[in-house]
Amino acid sequence: MVLTHTTNHTYSHPFPTVTLAFFLRYCSPQLNPFASHVLSTDTISSHVDPTTGRLHTTRIHLKKSRLPPAVMKLLPATLTGGNSDKASYILETSVVDMREGWMSTESRNLNYVGVLSVVERQLYTLPKNRPAAAADSTDVETKVVFRSRLGERIRDRLGEARDRAEAAAESSGGGFFARLGARGIQRSIETLASTKTQDQLGKSREGMRIILERLRHTGIMGVLELTKMASQRGMQVPAR
Repeated sequence: MVLTHTTNHTYSHPFPTVTLAFFLRYCSPQLNPFASHVLSTDTISSHVDPTTGRLHTTRIHLKKSRLPPAVMKLLPATLTGGNSDKASYILETSVVDMREGWMSTESRNLNYVGVLSVVERQLYTLPKNRPAAAADSTDVETKVVFRSRLGERIRDRLGEARDRAEAAAESSGGGFFARLGARGIQRSIETLASTKTQDQLGKSREGMRIILERLRHTGIMGVLELTKMASQRGMQVPAR
């Protein structure tokens, strides 16, 4: 089972500024107060394709656990270790084409993939079919795909015979897996994760808005000075 959530948003800032804000969004909580859950960021690779002129970047973020507490409650301790306060790695890839005016990004979790896989894809583009004044804005489409493989693993492990017994126990109110059923667990995990993601997307847009406003009022030098000050205070600033 796969659940997809799609949203569209428009930033009232030009495309180059929005792409810069994307790469700066996890620099420090001083720059973006909505990034306090990001523990560190490292750039794995970054290069410009000499043929297309496109910038390709791969980064890895260490964040506080992305599994919602409600999801943790659905799972037995044998799968979670009985502790929801864990960190997880997020792999982020991006491609920027300044000449054509678009940026595509993808982020995916590297932990808990056996329980829940979350893949977020974004496409930033220049406004289409709009007046020239709209050049100071940037459109972004965000698509998040949720997939829980837990139910599939349960069915594979139990087999068809046990699955029928599970279904019968479900109707009579059995144990943990019997009550929910494999498909029910998948649906519950994906739905709960989708609900939390909608809230996170709102916070992410607000964080981007704050950075964009800082860039508008203080310029890139002002923002870089802020990140430098944060680094001098012992806070980790991502490599560029």
